[in-house]
Amino acid sequence: MNIQFSKYQGTGNDFVIIDNRAGDITLSKQQIAFLCDRRFGVGADGLMLLGTELGYDFKMTYYNADGTEGTMCGNGGRCLVRFAHDNGIVKADYTFIAIDGPHEASIHHNGWVHLKMSDVNSVEVGGDFFVTNTGSPHYIKMVKSIEQFDVFNEGKSIRYNDRFSKEGINVNFVEHQQDHLFVRTYERGVENETYSCGTGVTAAAITSCLHKEGEHDIQIKTIGGNLAVSFNNQGGGHFNHIWLKGPGTFVYKANIHLQ
Repeated sequence: MNIQFSKYQGTGNDFVIIDNRAGDITLSKQQIAFLCDRRFGVGADGLMLLGTELGYDFKMTYYNADGTEGTMCGNGGRCLVRFAHDNGIVKADYTFIAIDGPHEASIHHNGWVHLKMSDVNSVEVGGDFFVTNTGSPHYIKMVKSIEQFDVFNEGKSIRYNDRFSKEGINVNFVEHQQDHLFVRTYERGVENETYSCGTGVTAAAITSCLHKEGEHDIQIKTIGGNLAVSFNNQGGGHFNHIWLKGPGTFVYKANIHLQ
């Protein structure tokens, strides 16, 4: 089977995207894992299908790099909005449906895509960590000297500990640096550090203001580039009007033969 795909990236978080509005593309777990493989396939942190859903501009279906269907991916959602725009769905404001529910989005003149995330209504506060769900489950821990921090081994040990090993969790290490947060993430499904994680930086941003009610706009640095997260802290672990903001960039388009 020959298939056309596009490659997009959002602050280094990269994706294979396929237009499936005709509904005629079905990929196996092995085919998805092959496409995401960086040595034998295209290479990506995940794969998305652009589909249709009544009442929405499009439907987002996201797969992890290991071929399993994933939960919400923030950077992926922003890239899919740009892909939809580049492939004929041209609007000022978008509404689409993903696994965690409906989302709004818009493309701005600086090329950034603003994506409205699901509300957050629960944050677990541990001794030196937070756990919350921003469309995907996240563990957040503050650290020092983050540039030298061993994200892979420390993240893997948390992701596979007794509590989280069955379902998995994304592990974020965060450092306050002047007027921004530096966030590095070990992602389940990729089972490695990624250059950026949209739902992860969202989790880091809201937990950084857990006891500060009101409107916030947090600047984020990742290995792959800069993002921003704005939100309203209603108090009691409740957050709404959460917007993830950053670039969604076309890389290339090609065809590939799948077995």
